[in-house]
Parts: sequence; C-alpha cells; structure tokens
Amino acid sequence: MKKLLTLATGMAAGAFAMYMFDPESGNGRRARAREKAASAGHDAGRLARGATKHAANQLRGAAAEAQSHMRDASPDDRQLHERIRSQLGRMVDQPGNLQVKVEHGHVTLSGTAKPSEIQSLLAAVSAMQGVERVDNRLSAGSGNQPSSGGAPLH
Repeated sequence: MKKLLTLATGMAAGAFAMYMFDPESGNGRRARAREKAASAGHDAGRLARGATKHAANQLRGAAAEAQSHMRDASPDDRQLHERIRSQLGRMVDQPGNLQVKVEHGHVTLSGTAKPSEIQSLLAAVSAMQGVERVDNRLSAGSGNQPSSGGAPLH
C-alpha cells in the first residue's frame, strides 16, 4: 500500500511539473499562479488589517464605556453645585434671584422665582445625578425683584 501511495505521489508531481514547465504554455501558467498567490497574500493582509482594526475599535469602545461609567459616578458637592448653577439659566428667567447650597447631596434652593417655574425647577434639580434630597425654600414672586440675599450660598 505504501509503495502504491509513493508511486501515485510521484506521478502527480511529474504531471504537475510537466504542466507548469511546458515550453509553450508554462510561462503563462506560472505567471497566473504567481498572480493568484500574490492576490491571496494581499487578501490575507487585508483580512488581518481589518481584524486588527475591528479589535482596536472594540477596545476603544470598551474604554469609552468604562470612562462613561466613571463619569457617571456621583459628583462631589462642589461639582453638583456647579452643575445646578449652570442649569438655572435654562430653567428660570432670573437665575440671579436664586441661591443654591449643597451638603452631602442635599440641595437647598432659596430665593424667589415665578410660581410657574418652581415645580419644573424642583423636578429638574431632583432628577440630577448625585442629588439625594431637595429642600425647597423658594418663595413665589414675579421673578423681577433683585436678590436680597447678596452672593449665592456655596
């Protein structure tokens, strides 16, 4: 059996050599074989670069998600105070009439605001990340009076 396999292998190798080294068509066949081998090499390179790029994008996405979770951690009192102050201009007509105090996530709002603004202001501040409780010391006014309390509380 082994001799038969050796004979078949030798015959196949001889036939292949005759096919490839034929004086009339051998040059064209060898050129096509080189082109196909080069094309396969380029395809493999493209596939490898694509897989590498995909893996890098996956890692970048995972890193961005991890950073996002870190950013979503509860802010400290100073950060929370600044976030609330920055949102006041969008929530009320006269943000200068309001004072904000934050201690351990407990927010105290004082000053004057239009009656129509108070409920939405309280809801928006209560929904902010890091706010544990909101103490409403706001008084309803026209919102046009200047603040009597001086500088905002920190």
